[in-house]
Amino acid sequence: MKANVKQARRAQRARTKIRLTAGGKPRLSVARSSKHIAVQLIDDAKGVTVASASTLEEAFKSAGKAGSNKEAAAQVGKLIAERAKAAGVTEVVFDRGQFVFHGRVQALADAAREGGLKF
Repeated sequence: MKANVKQARRAQRARTKIRLTAGGKPRLSVARSSKHIAVQLIDDAKGVTVASASTLEEAFKSAGKAGSNKEAAAQVGKLIAERAKAAGVTEVVFDRGQFVFHGRVQALADAAREGGLKF
């Protein structure tokens, strides 16, 4: 089986479990590449993105920091927690997608929890 098919299956398996247990909570979806990390807060009931944060944003780029390490992921986690609070969201469901909950993904999740999000 090809790698992209395996990735799609892993992501679909994770999202199916999330939809069954979410109970109407927004989904905190992570996207990771070799150089950057991004996160979106998605309300699946309405089909809209409530908030987002990424290492590709101008404020992050102007600081001159790399987007491919745990520190950057932690900063993005804190940023999404602030934006979620501003949007009135405190409880979410974490959607790791096809990525293993380890390293940068875990650092982002831990920082979001420290920022006040509950999941």
